[in-house]
Amino acid sequence: MGADDKVQNKGEELKGRAKETIGEATGNEQWQAEGRAERAKGSLKQAAEKVKDAFRDK
Repeated sequence: MGADDKVQNKGEELKGRAKETIGEATGNEQWQAEGRAERAKGSLKQAAEKVKDAFRDK
């Protein structure tokens, strides 16, 4: 389950980055904000997975 979560989190992060980039290219501030939020959410979930892994390894 951990590897699947990591892939989903990374996908969310990349989706956010793409949405943010499209928003910047088109001048759409809503997409920029949504992209930043999705990217941050994905990054936060990735960090949580790393913490879980660190505790699991010990």
